[in-house]
Amino acid sequence: MARVVGINHVALAVGDLDEALSLYARLFDFELRGRSARMAFIDMGDQFLALAEAGAASPDAERHFGLVVDDREAVRQAVRAVEEVEELPSRRESLDFRDPWGNHFQVVDYREIQFERTSGVKGKLGISNLEKSESAKAEIDSRGIS
Repeated sequence: MARVVGINHVALAVGDLDEALSLYARLFDFELRGRSARMAFIDMGDQFLALAEAGAASPDAERHFGLVVDDREAVRQAVRAVEEVEELPSRRESLDFRDPWGNHFQVVDYREIQFERTSGVKGKLGISNLEKSESAKAEIDSRGIS
């Protein structure tokens, strides 16, 4: 079984991206990590909140959350063994699935992402032996969070 070790990101569907950013700026002190026409990314250190402008789309079209695990492939095997779970098309670095209630999970491997745990937390989670990939290390270094 794979151990859950954290959250990579949370995506929220919003009706209007500019209005949402304006509202959140009134509630929180944050830096904008990036933005496109229909997406904005609020920086949270080594994690982020994604805002997706849904417009006329279904309110759940963009809603999902990223879950960090120590063994993504173990989760993939478990998903494929459970009939009630629908595996969804995924990018190479993630595993996506929807549970019977419509919740969209995007599972990523701790070794492949910039999300970093302290040695104490890693020890408690039993992941002290997990080493970051070279690309994840480079992203951590480039962000100044190493």
